[in-house]
Amino acid sequence: MQIKSRETTAEGRERIEVVPETLDDLWHLSHVVEPGDLVSGDTTRRIQRNDDNLRDSGGEREHMWLQIEVTDVEFAKFANRLRVGGEIVDCSREDQLGFHHTINVEEHTELTIEKHLKSDQADRLEEAVEATENPDVAIATVEEGEAHVHTVAQYGTEERASLTSTTGKGEYARPRKELFAELSDVLKRQDVDAYILAGPGFTKQDALDYFEDEIPEIAAQITVVDTAGVGDRGVHEVLKRGAVEDVQQQTRIAEEADYIDELMARIGEGAEVAYGPEEVAKAADYGAIETLLVLDDRLRKERAGEGDWDVDVDRLIETTEQKGGDVTVFSAEFAPGQQLANLGGIAALLRYRLD
Repeated sequence: MQIKSRETTAEGRERIEVVPETLDDLWHLSHVVEPGDLVSGDTTRRIQRNDDNLRDSGGEREHMWLQIEVTDVEFAKFANRLRVGGEIVDCSREDQLGFHHTINVEEHTELTIEKHLKSDQADRLEEAVEATENPDVAIATVEEGEAHVHTVAQYGTEERASLTSTTGKGEYARPRKELFAELSDVLKRQDVDAYILAGPGFTKQDALDYFEDEIPEIAAQITVVDTAGVGDRGVHEVLKRGAVEDVQQQTRIAEEADYIDELMARIGEGAEVAYGPEEVAKAADYGAIETLLVLDDRLRKERAGEGDWDVDVDRLIETTEQKGGDVTVFSAEFAPGQQLANLGGIAALLRYRLD
């Protein structure tokens, strides 16, 4: 996610110009944009005319800039777009004011959002920006006598190391383990969340066996992918197969799963935990929350006034953060989020028991 500009309006809202760069960014925006916000950008619209003699035939669309007051937001994952609908409140054509319009936000669409930004929404935008700037996956490609390491961030790939050595038989041959040791040293220097080990043949499996003995903490985070080549060609194959996206998703799921496992363990032990909106709100007021866990879908419903909680979720989050607690928003799409939904969509790991 790029944030091109950010300022405070005269009405006390924040005006943020963003450019989503990935499907993940569109998903993040679906939990930032909400009814009542103002969203503007360039779009196309079929013109509606009042004059029967000039009525549009239905095929032509006109490019224009417009701003809508949001009434509905839909993340269409399989269409790779975010649909933001609402009433047109400003437009490059005055005759379109008051009509309903849906802006289809896709990757690289420039969008301006005006809203009262809540703290968890600001954190979500920051997380999306950091994901763009910082590599989170390292790809090591290896074959006999050759190894390469690339990092992958949302802006592209970057080669970090290219290693060659003569292995096998002959006067100048050296043990394969020396190449694997050099590769290990490079991998240890990468500040990433996950690793992909790729290449043709059996060399990558031998490398993995070496890593499991020498750098087990990294080996545990490695996913193995078969490719026909190494270096840039091998990385291209990995990206084309969607292996990086799979690893990134599994990393997010693993982080959420760790929280859920800790939560369920504490529930089983009767330890420091709270779940359900009323109990969690009570814990927040006492300053007892270490980590607040809340489901994204539930959070959106409560903010839109479509939920049934008797607590103000924004006040609950604000109180948690003011008293030193962390907030983690779970995705309803993954299994840990579904477990959290079974507990009412909100829970907390506490610093101490309330009773």
